[in-house]
Amino acid sequence: MLNRKVFSALGGLLAAVPALAYESSYNMPMGVTAIAREVHGLHMQIFWVCVAIAVAVFGVMIYSIVAFRKSNGAVPDRTLLHSTKVEVIWTIIPVAILIFMAVPAAKTLVKMEDTRNAELSVKVTGYQWKWQYEYLGKGVSFYSSLATESNYARQLNSGVDVTKVKDYLLDVDNAMVVPVDTKVRVLLTGNDVIHSWWVPDFAVKKDAIPGFINEAWFKVDTIGRYTGQCAELCGRDHGFMPIVVNVVSKEDFAKWLAAQQQATKAATTTAPAAPAAAAL
Repeated sequence: MLNRKVFSALGGLLAAVPALAYESSYNMPMGVTAIAREVHGLHMQIFWVCVAIAVAVFGVMIYSIVAFRKSNGAVPDRTLLHSTKVEVIWTIIPVAILIFMAVPAAKTLVKMEDTRNAELSVKVTGYQWKWQYEYLGKGVSFYSSLATESNYARQLNSGVDVTKVKDYLLDVDNAMVVPVDTKVRVLLTGNDVIHSWWVPDFAVKKDAIPGFINEAWFKVDTIGRYTGQCAELCGRDHGFMPIVVNVVSKEDFAKWLAAQQQATKAATTTAPAAPAAAAL
């Protein structure tokens, strides 16, 4: 009876594992890039390997505890000190499992670092506590900070119910905009301290280090709005520098870029001239 109850409980737990594994709120996102989907696939592959190992190990342990308990008259065998065969087996199997997991992971890591043949390059600079996006060769640059509504709501004694603020702490005043189906190279650096640019749906997380340039890339195949955050503890307001990337069609991106270039040109034209140096 006890054996039946134990194995019944174990079976119920195992039956719940697939649902928990694929439930989005409990798992990493599938992502909207080819690399993100590869990372998710590797994650799930390693997860199931770990599940299989856990089932085997804990299954043997539970069976041994139940079947060979003292109340059943089991007596320990004090003559068995070690077994060379067992030791060889439990060394070879883990090594084989590690190789099985490491080879595809290494291939994906190589792809993640390959920034060649990019169609668009954007320099991203981290500040306390905002981001600067500079579209290289396009003449467009702007800062991206926490949206005004979220920034006001987060203040002490603001009186605002944050549950009613749309995209609380995940919205910005100026979002990064990129075209769909385009390889975008991101050059990351920091202006003051170390930050980290992290967008889970792209499977991109790179440190922005002052005096150093890190590279990453992504190619999104689905139009939409994707959010991220600084993933490096960078100071008092670390939690208030979100990332928003709007992925639009190539036609809409061309229109947006032209509008930004026009606005930059107009601002430069209307800017007051610098005062002339006084004659000596």
